Formats: sequence, structure tokens, C-alpha cells
Amino acid sequence: MDTISRQSFTLRLPAFVTTMRESQRLRLATLVRLRWLSVAGQIGTVVFVAWGVWWPFPAWSCLGLIALSVALNIYLSAQYPASRRLSPGAAAGVLIFDILQPTGLLFLTGGLNNPFSVFLIVPTLIASATQPPATTFGLGLLAALAASFLALFHLPLPWPDGEVFQLPPVYLAGLWYAIVGTLAFSAIYVYRVAAESRALADALSATELVLQREQHISALDGLAAAAAHELGTPLATIALATKEMSRTVAHDNPLREDIDLLLDQSERCREILRRLSSLSSSSESHMAKLPLLSLIDEVAEPHRDFGVAVSVETEGIGAEPVTRRNAGILYGLGNIVENAVDFAASSVRIEVFWDQNRVSVVVVDDGPGFNPDVLARIGDPYMADRFKGERRAGGGLGLGVFIAKTLLERSGATISFENSPERGVTGAIVSVEWDREVLETGGSLARTGQTD
Repeated sequence: MDTISRQSFTLRLPAFVTTMRESQRLRLATLVRLRWLSVAGQIGTVVFVAWGVWWPFPAWSCLGLIALSVALNIYLSAQYPASRRLSPGAAAGVLIFDILQPTGLLFLTGGLNNPFSVFLIVPTLIASATQPPATTFGLGLLAALAASFLALFHLPLPWPDGEVFQLPPVYLAGLWYAIVGTLAFSAIYVYRVAAESRALADALSATELVLQREQHISALDGLAAAAAHELGTPLATIALATKEMSRTVAHDNPLREDIDLLLDQSERCREILRRLSSLSSSSESHMAKLPLLSLIDEVAEPHRDFGVAVSVETEGIGAEPVTRRNAGILYGLGNIVENAVDFAASSVRIEVFWDQNRVSVVVVDDGPGFNPDVLARIGDPYMADRFKGERRAGGGLGLGVFIAKTLLERSGATISFENSPERGVTGAIVSVEWDREVLETGGSLARTGQTD
């Protein structure tokens, strides 16, 4: 992909990510099903304790609170389609109910003395996996306040023979701390895992988008040949009809000039179509296969006009590798060279080496190098730039490096990032290495697992 198309893709990326975020809103059907499961468990517990073991407690009040959950589920199911995705505000409202309703049940049945008090953390965990941090924090705070209220105010825990069961204050305080601590830790953990999973899914989708676009560009010659083939028949008909008209119209006829023009232009169109139809066959060999150094020149050429010297140094043992044209390799190496040019002070060096077993491409720049904090996470999507200074191009999500790394690894390459090891010399070094056989097949062996 050339520099302009790469930049245009970067401009479209925020809208793409926004669309992905919209598709990841919490589905109403998910909450409704979870609440039906909760209702079934609550009813079963109340019925068993009240009329199974006959322990005294306000069972009908508890069933009234459970009826509120049933009514809410029926209302939501009747009012909205199951596929509806809730906005953060609507999801927060529904999850607030899922905290307050169990709080009411626990108030009637012993507060934190009730072993089911741990269920107070569930709505916050659901929010942490699907909702913005502000919503998760608000729900977590509400659950912590509910646990604090239940530690101090509640009716007795259901117990046989009318006895009153009460945990020692110290143990109750420890139970409160355990619930609140588990709530905070679990919410943060689930939020981080879910956020990283969403970022990875978005980045992989963007990678597929880039690869698909590169493959479409590579297939344009075939499309041109197909178009020429389809247009050939109607154009031949037009040319034949025009020649017949030319035979029947005298040379002094006013229409003669127009007919001659039609003949000339139809012949011109036939010549253009001949070139298009021969494009695929005439260029297929060099489009399908190209030497390694030709590939490197194709990658480096778009980045030579930005005030940074881009040089290529080669060292080879044996014949130069010839690889199949691979859109992923072209884009991945192009992105690495582009980043090097963005950060370089004056020069970028591309070192190419091959022997009978391996092929390596090393891109070295004389810029500030990678930030040590970033180096350990380089290649992760949606991360900061490698340093906070100025650069010649936009970006900053780390998504381009992730796409390049993913595409190169799919081609069978191993890629590593490091800073210059020489004392007093700054710069970043990106090394890409293939098994020679894998590279010469265009990465097909790697994709089918034959290199394992």
C-alpha cells in the first residue's frame, strides 16, 4: 500500500472503531435471561426455606420483591425487541435495579449474615465487562453502599425454632471487607480483560480490512482483463455497424465526417481493450513472482521523498530469493519502513540478508528509539507512540504496528523490536526473519502449518 492509501485508511479507522464499539453494547435479551435465572433461584430458595423447612421469615414480602423482577422482565420483553442493545444509561438503570432488588431481599433475610449476600457483586461484574468505566464505578459504589447498609440494618436471618442468628461484629466486618474487596478487584480485572479482548478483536478486524484491500488492489489487472473481455463483443458490433454505414455513405455526404470519426474512435477503443485484456497475461509472471530486492525497492520507494535518506544494504549467500507477491508482506514491511522514516533524524537503513536457509530484513533508523516502557508491549493494539515527541505523520494508537506484525507473522516471519545496543548511538531496530522456503512460497507453508 502506498503512503496516500495508508494515510486514507488511517483517517477511516476512527469511524471503523466507533462502529465496532456500537456493536458491543449490552443486549437487552442477555439481561432478561439472567434475571429470569435469578428469579427462578430466588423463588426456589424462598419456597424451600418458608415451606420446606418452615423457618419463620417474611416470605410474602420476599415474593413481592421477586414479583417486581418478574414484572420488569415482562415489561422489557413486551416493550422492546430481544435484539435491542442498551445505551450505557439504559444499561445502568437496569443494573441498578438488579442491585436494589437483592438488597431488599437481603434486608428481609438477615443482611450480610445471609450467605447469598455475595450476589451483590454480580451486576457490577456484568457492567465491568460491557460498560464504560464511569458506569462500572457508579454501580460498584452503589453495591458497596448496599453492603454497608445491610451490615448495619436488617431483619433477622431465617433460623429454626425462632432463634436469632447473628455473626460476631468482627467477623461481620471481615465479611463486609471481603465483599467490597472482591467487588473492586473482580470489577477491575474483568474490565481490563474485556477491554483488551475488545481491542484485540477490533484490531484483528482492521487487519483483515487492510489485507482485503491489498488483495483487491493486486487483483485489479484481472478485473481489467475481465472488463475488456465483456466490452469486446458490443464494441465489435459497433465497429461492424459503423463500417457498413461507411460503405453506403458517399464521400461528399455531410455524415461522412461523423462516420469516419466513429470508425477512428472505435478502433482506438479496440486498441485500449487489447492492452487491458493483455495486462493480466503480460504482467502475471512478474506480478505473481518478484525477487527479494525488487520487493524491498517497492516497499522503500514511496518513503524516499520525506527528507530522510533511505538506503538498502544487501548481503547474500547463493541465489537471490524469489517470492510470490504477498499483500501482507508488502504492507507489513511498508508500515515498518514508514514508522522508521517518521521517527528518524536523517537516515533509515534497510539491511537485507539471505542464505540457503533463512532470509532476514532489518530496518534501522537514527531516531530516539523505542520508549523503554513501550518496548515490552510493542505490537499491542491501541497503545501510545514509542515516544511522546513530534513525528512526521499522524497516528498513536499502535494499531499500524499491530497490523504489520500480524500480517508478517501470518506470512511465517518472526519479528523483534529493540533499541540500538551501541553505546552513545540512538535508534530503533526492527528485525524480520523468514525460513527461506516459507518466504519463497509467499507464506503459504506458514498458513497451512507445514513449517511446524
